[in-house]
Amino acid sequence: MKVRPLTFDTLVAEIVSRISAMDGRVRVLIDGAPAAEPGKLADAVVEPLRALGRAVQRVSTEDFLRPASVRLEHGRTDPYSYRHDWFDFNGLQREVLDPALDGKVLPSLWNAATDRASRAEYVDLPENGVVLVDGTLLLDRWLPAELTVHLWLSAGALNRKTAALKPDEEWTLPAFDDYEPVADLFVRYDHPDRPGLVES
Repeated sequence: MKVRPLTFDTLVAEIVSRISAMDGRVRVLIDGAPAAEPGKLADAVVEPLRALGRAVQRVSTEDFLRPASVRLEHGRTDPYSYRHDWFDFNGLQREVLDPALDGKVLPSLWNAATDRASRAEYVDLPENGVVLVDGTLLLDRWLPAELTVHLWLSAGALNRKTAALKPDEEWTLPAFDDYEPVADLFVRYDHPDRPGLVES
């Protein structure tokens, strides 16, 4: 196994290059623990893609949570529930990933603050459009996508960064113990300013 050292900017350029080489509509999943902040990387990819003439629709799994009655059935700090019950991956596939190929995307499904449907409208995705989804625990469910990216944190970094960036989410840490993602781009991300791309 080789690890190619990158910077944050060259990681963004690598993802943009992979996407721009694909014709038609492209579905991209950027996955990582909350402490890896996959949404920041996804956001950074948007403008370079648009500069290349690709329309981009951003989606986050935070807008595809399941109702509180399901998520919190076993309490607010249950790692097993977080791993298996929090995110509506079926809804994400049904409303975003599958219809994206036909040019329609529902950008959000559930408003966690109100615990109600978000009432979002479907948006059009042009023929060359890109759906860019960020989230956590995305990549062991065989969701359909043309490109998948995983931001890997070592156990020590996961613990430290969660304590520093998301201290109220330390209870989720056991949920990652058995998580074995499969990704097109597997990125060592203990240091986001100097990530490493794992190459086979």
